[in-house]
Amino acid sequence: MLSAEAAHTDTHDAHDAHGHHDLVENNFMGVPNIKLAMWAFLGSECMFFGSLIGTYFFYKGKSLAPPHPAEIFDIQITTISTFLLLMSSLTMALGVDSMKTGKSMRARNFILATALLGACFVGFQVFEFSHFAHMGLGLGTNLFGSSFYVMTGFHGTHVTVGVIWLLMMAALIHNGHIEPGRYLPVEVGGLYWHFVDIVWIIIFTFVYLLEFASKIL
Repeated sequence: MLSAEAAHTDTHDAHDAHGHHDLVENNFMGVPNIKLAMWAFLGSECMFFGSLIGTYFFYKGKSLAPPHPAEIFDIQITTISTFLLLMSSLTMALGVDSMKTGKSMRARNFILATALLGACFVGFQVFEFSHFAHMGLGLGTNLFGSSFYVMTGFHGTHVTVGVIWLLMMAALIHNGHIEPGRYLPVEVGGLYWHFVDIVWIIIFTFVYLLEFASKIL
């Protein structure tokens, strides 16, 4: 009986030592490698979206053929979709916090809510694109249309990838493959999701709101 308990203790200690070893080996300057890789990826994405937004502003004023931004933008619809994406940042933060405190099922629910809000945003974007196409703006209609669709289309693709990632993460939590104490995968997913939200806030502010302001002034 004593030897069995000793064996269990040795196994538990070995497991703890192995876990501690992983934490020591899989980090750089105190930052986990997977988190560092995500920060590096997001840094490259900042340059990517910065170039897309810059290209949009460069070509927007050079479009001679209609329609132009003021003729097709619907600020009300875009405001609703932006609000949904902002709320998804809140639910994502709550999901990460729940995972850190060991409430895995609560974290799963918040992550599912985040995925749902993200999917609604993508749905609004598809509706907006179809509305713009009905108004005569296609990918090759003019320089404004080309740069606008590429910029917002790539962002929508990033959101769609994020939604799929969140659904997979929620399934892994539900099936016990991501344990309550292992919040790092959820935290890294949260970094990605907050990034796509911030990118959209920039697009919404400098593309939609500025165009709306110039229209009413």
